[in-house]
Formats: sequence, C-alpha cells, structure tokens
Amino acid sequence: MHRPAGSIMEVQFTQEIAQLQLGAGQTFHGEGILAITKALLQSGVAYVGGYQGAPVSHLLDVMVQAKPYLDTLGVHVEACSNEASAAAMLGASIHYPLRGAVTWKSIVGTNVAADALSNLASPGVTGGALIVVGEDYGEGASVIQERTHAYAMKSTLLLLDPRPDLANMVDMVGHAFAMSEASNMPAIMEVRIRACHVRGKFECKDNVAPRVSTQALIEEPAGFDYMRLAHPPVTFRHEKLKTEQRIPAAQRYIAEHRLNELFDGPRRNVGLIVQGGLYNALVRALQQLGLADAFGDSEIPILALNVTFPLVPEEVSRFCVGKDAVLVLEEGSPEYIEKDIIQALRRLDVQTPVHGKDLLPAAGEYTVEAMAGGLLEFVGKYLPQVDLGEARRWLAGNAQRRESVAKDTGALPARPPGFCVGCPERPVFSALKLAQQQVGPVHVAADIGCHALATFEPFSSGHSILGYGMSLASRAGVSPMMQRRTLAIMGDGGFWHNGLLTGVQAALFNSDDAVLLIMKNGYTSATGTQDIISTPDEEAKESAADKHQSLAHQNQTIEDTLRGMGAKWMRTVHTYEVDAMRRTVQEALTSDFNGLKIIIAEGECQLERQRRIKPWIAGKLKRGERVVRVKYGVDEDVCTGDHACIRLSGCPTLTLKDNPDPLKVDPVATVIDGCVGCGLCGANAHAATLCPSFYRAEVVKNPGWAERWMARLREGVTRALRPA
Repeated sequence: MHRPAGSIMEVQFTQEIAQLQLGAGQTFHGEGILAITKALLQSGVAYVGGYQGAPVSHLLDVMVQAKPYLDTLGVHVEACSNEASAAAMLGASIHYPLRGAVTWKSIVGTNVAADALSNLASPGVTGGALIVVGEDYGEGASVIQERTHAYAMKSTLLLLDPRPDLANMVDMVGHAFAMSEASNMPAIMEVRIRACHVRGKFECKDNVAPRVSTQALIEEPAGFDYMRLAHPPVTFRHEKLKTEQRIPAAQRYIAEHRLNELFDGPRRNVGLIVQGGLYNALVRALQQLGLADAFGDSEIPILALNVTFPLVPEEVSRFCVGKDAVLVLEEGSPEYIEKDIIQALRRLDVQTPVHGKDLLPAAGEYTVEAMAGGLLEFVGKYLPQVDLGEARRWLAGNAQRRESVAKDTGALPARPPGFCVGCPERPVFSALKLAQQQVGPVHVAADIGCHALATFEPFSSGHSILGYGMSLASRAGVSPMMQRRTLAIMGDGGFWHNGLLTGVQAALFNSDDAVLLIMKNGYTSATGTQDIISTPDEEAKESAADKHQSLAHQNQTIEDTLRGMGAKWMRTVHTYEVDAMRRTVQEALTSDFNGLKIIIAEGECQLERQRRIKPWIAGKLKRGERVVRVKYGVDEDVCTGDHACIRLSGCPTLTLKDNPDPLKVDPVATVIDGCVGCGLCGANAHAATLCPSFYRAEVVKNPGWAERWMARLREGVTRALRPA
C-alpha cells in the first residue's frame, strides 16, 4: 500500500528526494545508503523492491515516497510483503534486459529469501540484478550473528563489500549491474551499519531512464526457453555454467575494471588483505600503530576487496608473491575469504605465509581495537624494527580505563532497549503478567518485532524467537507437551510477513489448541512504521486526528482474513484496557473451546499517533482554539514507595524521586515530563489493585471564560481551606 506524500503522519523525505534528482555537475552530500539509492537511478534501474530493515530501511522508504518522481523515469517501485517476494521480483531480469534492485536486512532477510535466490541464480539473469543487503553484524546488530557470504558461495552470487567512501560505493553499484550482466550472475552488495551512515560527497551523474520501463513497455513476452527455468534436467547444465562460464566472466570483469583496490606502501615485505567495508577501521588501527598518517596513507600495502566473491586468484597471487607474510582481516566466522586465499595461493604454488584468525578474533565485530591487537602481533613478528610501544600503551590504557570505571562505580546498570513512551504493547504485557498470577506460568513463544522488547525487564516474557512471524509455528512442538496452554505473540507486520501461512494456517488445519495474541498497531513499526495492508487509510487518519483511541479498528483486514480461514474463537481488546485484556487472556488460557484462540490487541503505534496529532494540536493552538492534554501523576503523600507500579509497567516516564517525607527513606514514584497521557500507570493500578496514588489531570490551553471562572473559584475555595 502506497501512502501518498503529504499525509498528516508521514515522515517526510523531501530533502532526500531532492538529492535523488541531482544531475551531472552537481554534488551530493549525505549518507551512504542514500548515495546507493541515488546510484541505482544513475545506473538505469528499471524496478526496485524490498522489505525494510535496519540499516537499509532508508533506501526503500525514500524510494516509495519518491514514486511520483520515479514514475517520470519509468521506474517501478514496490514494497514487498517479505524478503522472499522481493527476491522473486528479480525474476523479471531472467528473460528481459531489465536492471532490478531489491533490498532487505541480513542475515534474517537472506534466510527468508533463500529459496527464491537459489532458483534465480540457477538460470542466471540477462538484465543486471542487485540485492542491497544490510549486513547487520557486530555489536550494534539486532539479529543473529551470521554473514551473507555463505549464501553467495553456495548459490554462486556475486558479493560486493564496498569500501565506505561515497564515490566508491556509487561506482560499485554501477559495476555490480554491469558485472551481473557480463557474468549472468545476480549480485549482492553488503553494507554494514557504519557504511550506511558514513557521510560524504560525490559528483553526480544524470539519472538514466531505463530502456525498458513503465514508460516504454515490452510489446511481446519472451519466447519460451526451457533453459531459463530452474527445473531439471536443465539445472544440471546450469551448475556447469556457473563454474565454466559465469565465475570466469566475473573474474575477468573484476580484473579488467580493477574493482579491488591496491593501496601501496613502502613496507612491501608484508601486506594486508581486507574486506572493503572494513577498510576505514583498518586505516584507523594502523594510525594507532604509527603505520598510517592522518590522511589514511598506509606504510603497509593493502589490498581492499570491494568484491569478496569470487576472488581473482592471479590478483591475490600478484599481491602476495615475494612477501614475508600477509594478514587477512575478515570479520566473522567461518573465515571463508581466508580459506579461499590460502587455497588459491597454494594451487599457484605461492608459499607466502597467510595469517588471519590465528592472530585476530575468531568472531565478533572488527573494531579498531580488535584489529589493533592482531596487527600488533603481526607487525611485531614481521616488522621488528617498528616501535610498537605507544600502540601497546594505548591498548593497555583502554583496558585500564575500563577496569578503573568498573572499580570506581561498580557494575554499571544494564540499559536494555525498551518500549517507547506510551507504546500500546506495554499494557498487554502488564495484563499478561497479571493473568499468569491467576492461571500460572505460561510458555510464551515470542517473535520478531517491537513486542520482542518484552523479553527484557520488567516483563522477561518469551521462551523462544525463531523468526519473523514464526511464533505460532514455533510452539507447535511444545504445545502438545504442556499441561497448560501455550501463548504465541505476533505483530501485525509479522502476521502478514510470514505468520499467516507458517503459523495460523497450520494451527487451524491441525486444530491446534493454542492461544495467539496479535499486536495490531497498524504498521510494521519495528522497521520504521511502514504501511501494511491493514494500515488505516488516509481518510480514517484525517477524521481521527483529534481522537485518543486506536485507529486499528478502522481496518478489519486481519479479522476478515482470520474469519475467512475459519477462525472460530476471536476477541478484540483495546490494549490500554489492562483489566479487560487480563480477563481476555485468562479466558483464552482456560476456555473449554478446543482450538486456536485469537486475541487481537488493538492500539495504534504511539510514534505514529504523535506524528499525526502534533501538527493538528499545533494548528489549533496557533488559531487560539481550546486544547486539552491529559497528564498523569503520582500523589507523593499517598505513594508508599513499594514501586510495584514500576515493576508492572517499565515506562521510562514512570520513575523515582527522593521521598519528601523526612521520616521515610524509600523513594517515591513520579511521572516526569515526556508522559503522553496513555493512562497505563493508572490502568495498572486499577487492574492490579495497587495503591490509589495515581491521579489524572487535564491541562487546558486557551480555556473558555466558564473554565477560567471555575478555575478561579476552585483556587479561592482551596486557598480558604488551607491552614494558616
């Protein structure tokens, strides 16, 4: 579903879209991922699709909002339901000279797309096909720690890992398309979070309208060609083509266009081979050793691999021959590149010693410190004349500072991620906590999405996370073994991504006795609040601008789909009604109904709600109209300092302050600025029969004359009642 630009709650990409329209002679300034987006248009891309996910969400978000401009070029843009559908979209390039690009978050996205990728790679492509993958690896990652490299190797896909320089990244996009066409291999470009957000500039080229496009249609479909199908017996021929023609063609292109960059240095008896995406960190590590200057010029020769699969054996051999040793800096495990390099050298009878994981960490992100440690050992062994004292003191100083902080402050408090202020999913987990007090502990199958944050304190809820939309499927094995019913939690984004088929369909078909709780917040919120098929339309958003309740009930696509599939037990509850949600969860877990029980938890994403109502409120205030803001607070004289409210909520705006009573030492609860007035704290206090210290207040701006008169009257009465 395309949300038109200019809607009242849209995140506007006006400046980014303007950057996409820059032409020859103009200079682009911005982030790496937007530079890649611009490069797609400069390369004559005909269609773009994908599924959003950090760190590459920006690419598709901007493209979708830039649709009016892209229509003028004849470029088709489509937000796909999942990564598998995005990968299948590249099938357009099998027969036709269409350059296509799709994007998703790896490695989880590549896992979902794996079947389509295999069937795409087997026949190969005619038009260039490029997959921009957010290589979400390392300490900032939000997914399992695996890499894309294995998929490139097993399916024979080109794999680019561009050096994080905007001009280089843009060039590699163009080369990826051209190399894909020259070798008939689909290409993957992996970009880490640091590459996506690196800032810089490059000289633009004009955007290229594709030769075949939505403005220049294909008159007749391609003739039938069984060789273009991923189906036996031709798949056996495809396998030979991969090794006999495609990989050699790719290697020729890499060598002829010098895609892998050689940075020479005076200490030629040793060398460094590094993934392109790690180049900047490597240079910084060399600076710490005194082996690179402030301009990034290294004393040790570096071979930066902008293409990490396939390697060009002759290129690697030329770099390594005659050297005392070479160090391969490859992030993650297994060490695919290191093994390929050693194999290539030995087959060419080059006996240069190759180091890698023997000196560097086997797993984990290669930060500057991680690289510096391995470089110290390597340089100390092969460049003994280099004074490494300062570098060793730098590393030791970092370690001492960490120890000093730990010693002086003790263990630093954990700061796990949490729900946004006013998130409609927080009250659901409060209700779940209360329900389990009555029915007992329940096995909870968690899922990918915002609701996965409930695995942290204070909820600590969730026994497994097996994939996006896979929660209901993941409880299928454990559910029959449990005395008490299991509960699966799924977001509406996960429902449409995968959950409908892998979980709901299977559970209904097998008559499974389980409970499914669907968080219906109206968007795929965890990936940046993109629209989905169950997102309310613009008319509904406009008409509800002044309403507090959820918009989700205005789109019944999920409910209609479930009814059409044969769901018999279904309840819809507003998420902020904690007591009602608690009763519904208890009912589902104890009902006599033997089958799938579905609870729809309705509550609009608070981020989207704030984007929707803030401009509306600002407009009313500007016109001098009456505006009411709900605010919750805690009566510090009534608060006992028990803090059960915090353990049941976890809201960042519900926190502690010193007790004003000098006879009490326990701090009291307080609601700080930032409260959006969702009412959860009060609802929790009511549902759990906690202390009555919460109060609800209405802050009125631009009040009418009657309200001002009543306020003065109340103030006069309360003043008279105060003790002298």
